[in-house]
Amino acid sequence: MGKIHIRHGRVIDPANEIDRIGSVYIADGKIASVAEEPAGFKADIVIDASNQIVCPGFIDLSVRLREPGHSRKATFKSETRAAASAGVTTMCLQPDTNPVIDTAAVAELIKELAEKANYPQVYPIAALTQKLEGNELSSMLALKEAGCIAVSNANQPIRNLLILRRAMEYAASHDLLLMFRPNDYWLGNNGCAHEGPVATRYGLPSIPDAAETIALDQCLELAELTRCRVHFGQISCKRSVIKIHQANKYGLNVSADVSIHQLHLTENDIKPFDSAYHVLPPFRTEADKQYLRQGLASGTISSICSDHQPHDIDAKLGAFPETDPGVSSLETLLPLMLKLVSQHAITMEQGIAALSEQPARILQLRSGALTPGFPADVCVFDPDMDWQINKQNWHSRGVNTPFWNQTFKGRVTHTLQAGKVIFCVPSYR
Repeated sequence: MGKIHIRHGRVIDPANEIDRIGSVYIADGKIASVAEEPAGFKADIVIDASNQIVCPGFIDLSVRLREPGHSRKATFKSETRAAASAGVTTMCLQPDTNPVIDTAAVAELIKELAEKANYPQVYPIAALTQKLEGNELSSMLALKEAGCIAVSNANQPIRNLLILRRAMEYAASHDLLLMFRPNDYWLGNNGCAHEGPVATRYGLPSIPDAAETIALDQCLELAELTRCRVHFGQISCKRSVIKIHQANKYGLNVSADVSIHQLHLTENDIKPFDSAYHVLPPFRTEADKQYLRQGLASGTISSICSDHQPHDIDAKLGAFPETDPGVSSLETLLPLMLKLVSQHAITMEQGIAALSEQPARILQLRSGALTPGFPADVCVFDPDMDWQINKQNWHSRGVNTPFWNQTFKGRVTHTLQAGKVIFCVPSYR
């Protein structure tokens, strides 16, 4: 594996409190040094990062790649290419594949698909219950030994809180992280929009924010009872932020992330005949959006995820409530984060930390930083490059994004995974 010298860039590494113009030296797939050139170092590849930012590669806590089981929508090959173009070097795959990730054999299949796509850093999340049916616990220890990084029931309900308690006790006994998307299935009532004036105006089945906060409350109580490590995924409303802040204040071992699109869009942005705006949890109020931003700035919400869910055209055809929810969002992760910075919602350091250092800490990974000896997962991006979301610039097979044909500022020019260049804009070679 060759030696790489990334020079003249603005190096931002929140984990090591670095923000300066300088160099990053890479050898044997690992970070060799930041700033100081190692003795006898001779680069095989030199990357000129002038007027660009060099930071740790991004870690995405929630993606669907549609394989195995739904390859008509997307594949590991197409979506890992999209991830590389977005500066994402590590992804956590939700367990609602087909078959479900509830056996070691399926976890091994996920790793094989990742290796074949030349993107080995896809970590499967194990199903909390068998087939995600919420009735019987999965073999969590065997799944952990097969490489699963956490456990989750994805978006599927657990009908009996005693089962959730036993699952959390089991996870805690094996030091497994529970990733929990809070949503009371019955209060949600198959809704597709936030319960408010917009849903009423257009006659859309609605989901109250209480569906999220009640489920979150129940899980917090069980987290205190079982001492299980819990990460709340894709929270969407003000009262969830308040409850997580209180839980952290009183010493519970919990964390939370927010989907990048929830920080920019609200119920008022929804076009009732455009299913690109059909997401779960639904876009909520302007007040909720502002509180999510404040929670991110204060650290109550530690991470940003893409919640990437590519769909084929058929899945997004039909009446709004009848379409499949989800946004293809890997490639808008960086520009939407930079938009938060330009709007002074967060600092650049906070944005990069929420995409690298903090997810690594939650997952207990030895990455997310430019620390010497760590794997050389690096993102180089031009914060001022304008680009339009269109077929020429888009890599994901899913084009279900509400931002189609919009122009954004900020684009990745190089992505390195374990010291290997996995993406490079041709004009920056």
